Amino acid sequence: MNNAVNANVVHESEAQRQHARIKIPARLRFFGSERTPLEAQVEDLSAGGLSFNAGQQRLTIGEVHKARLQFVIDNLGLAMDVELQIRSFDPRTGRAGCQFQHLQQQDIATLRHLITSHLSGDLISMGEVLATLQRDNFTKARKLKDGGSGMSAFGRMKAMTFSLGIFAVGLVAFGFIAKSVYGLYFVSHASAGVVSVASMDVTMPREGTVQSLVGADGIVAKGAPLASFNTSMLEMLKDHLDDAQLQPAKIEELFARQLSGTLTSPCDCVVAKQLVADGQFAGKGAVIFQLVPRNTNANIDARFTYRQFADVRPGARVNFQVAGDDSVRGGTIISSANLSSVDLSTDIRVQIKPDEALSSGLSGRPVEVTSDRGPSLNWLIDKATAASL
Repeated sequence: MNNAVNANVVHESEAQRQHARIKIPARLRFFGSERTPLEAQVEDLSAGGLSFNAGQQRLTIGEVHKARLQFVIDNLGLAMDVELQIRSFDPRTGRAGCQFQHLQQQDIATLRHLITSHLSGDLISMGEVLATLQRDNFTKARKLKDGGSGMSAFGRMKAMTFSLGIFAVGLVAFGFIAKSVYGLYFVSHASAGVVSVASMDVTMPREGTVQSLVGADGIVAKGAPLASFNTSMLEMLKDHLDDAQLQPAKIEELFARQLSGTLTSPCDCVVAKQLVADGQFAGKGAVIFQLVPRNTNANIDARFTYRQFADVRPGARVNFQVAGDDSVRGGTIISSANLSSVDLSTDIRVQIKPDEALSSGLSGRPVEVTSDRGPSLNWLIDKATAASL
C-alpha cells in the first residue's frame, strides 16, 4: 500500500466556486449612450456577479459600469440598479464576467431568493419576492474564535496596552481604597505632637536691661558669658539702707549710678529661646534664656484621645514624622498621663522615645504620630502557628 502523500492533490472544497451559477432569463441594460449595445442578455447569474456577451464592444478589465438588471416574474417586471466591475473579458467570443459592487441589502436578499428558488425547482412568484423583501434577512456576523488572530500586530498591541492601562487604573484604585480602609480601622492618629527637649532656664538676678553676648550659632560653653545686664546702685543696696540714708538726694545719687553684671552658662548648651530682647528691661527672676544641653537626645510629646486608650499604653510601638523631614521614624511610648492633674480630661499625653537619636536642634517642631495596630507579618505568623497547633 502506497502511503506517500501527493502534494499536487487538491480537495474539491478548496477549489469550488464561491457562489453557485445559474442560467435564469434576465436582461442587462446599461446606463449612458457611450456603449453600442444598450442591452445584453445575461448568460449566467450568481450572488456575486454575472456574465454577458458584449459583442463587438471592447471592455477593459477593472472598469466599473452602472446598469439595470431586469427580470420578468408573473408577467411583471422586476428591476434593480447595480454596479458591475469587469473581472474577465474574452475578445474572441465577447464574453465578459462581472462582479457586483455596493449591493444594497434588499438587492442581495432578492438575488439569493431568485437563485435558491431556481436551484430547488420552485416557481417564483411576485408575492414570495415581496415577502422576502419585507422580512429581515440578515444577522450579526459571528465572533472570531481564534483568540484575535485576525487582528494585526499593531491592533493586538493597542488592545493589550489599553487592557493593561485599565488594569493599572483598577489596581491603583483598589490600593487607594484598601489603604483608606486600613487607615480608618487600624491606624490611630495623634491629635497633636511636638519635639521636646529638657531645657534649663537662665533668670535675671537683678532688675535691669539685658544685652545678649551669644554668637549667631547660639552655642555656648559651660561658664561662658550669655549676656550682660545693667542695674542701678539703688537696686543693689535698697535692702541695706536705713531710714537716714533714704533721703531724696541720696536715692537720686544711687539711682544714677549703674552697675554691670554678666550672666554665664551653667552647661555646654544651645540657646533655644531668648525671651527678653536686647536692651529691654527685665525684673528680678524673669527668665531670659532657655538653654538645651548639647548632645542631648530629644523626645516626642504627643496627645491622643481616650478612644485610643488601648493603642497608647506604655511599651506600645508608634511611628512619627517630624515636620521638614521626609523620613518616617519609629519609637516606643515610655509614659502616658492625663493632661489635667486636677480635673478629668478627654486627652492623654504620651512621651515617646525614638529608636534612633533625634537631634535637639529639632526642638519645638510639630510631629505627626501614628499607632498601627493592624495585621503585620509577625501577626500572620502567630495566627498561622496557632492554627497549626
